[in-house]
Amino acid sequence: MTHQVCAMAFALALSAVALAAGAAQADAPPAAYPNMAPIAQYRMDPQAEIALARSAAPPSISADADVMTLGETGYETAAKGKNGFVCVVERSWANDFADAEFWNPKVRGPICFNPVSVRSVLPTYLAQTRWLLAGATKAQLLERTKAAIAAGRIAPPEVGAMCYMMSKDGYLGDSAGGHWHPHLMFFLPHDGHGLADWGANLPGAPVMGGTVGLDPASIYYVVVAKWSDGTAWTMGM
Repeated sequence: MTHQVCAMAFALALSAVALAAGAAQADAPPAAYPNMAPIAQYRMDPQAEIALARSAAPPSISADADVMTLGETGYETAAKGKNGFVCVVERSWANDFADAEFWNPKVRGPICFNPVSVRSVLPTYLAQTRWLLAGATKAQLLERTKAAIAAGRIAPPEVGAMCYMMSKDGYLGDSAGGHWHPHLMFFLPHDGHGLADWGANLPGAPVMGGTVGLDPASIYYVVVAKWSDGTAWTMGM
């Protein structure tokens, strides 16, 4: 593992939930998932996992992407592609360490990383998954991540890093109401000017974002109008 924590301490995929519902989460009840569930609860049928991973992006992208599935010791390549993208189904530890759903075994976050984020974002999640499946506790995972950041083994994302999260079949968490909205995510080094440059979080703006997790990286979410299968997204779906 050589690169950045924003995909995983980002809440991957999933910190979109925290950004969109921050005030509500502040008043949320105590965590219903205090500990890691038996690993079998996080596993999927491999073919179903491949299909769910590919649903993160339109077929014009995901059909030619590598697909990785969760194995005994970490993620394994289950299908080879040719366009440099990698699609996976993230589990609940993609959330920020402080998220109440960090251990929610129901979470399934289909996500397709572009080639730049495959190099500079995805490796952190893959490494953290290996650590957890090897028996690391959440506290140990946090300490290893902090040490990797301090040592420069987790670096800011490369410019151009982004991913697709357009699946209508994923489950991003209880607080997300399931699959949340189809959206794109952009990962940038945090330079203190990103929010203003993107117009993020302003009334009526379609861009949400900010710095999350442990390191100074920024993630921007842009909600799109259609799911990956081309059907229209409407509020409440």
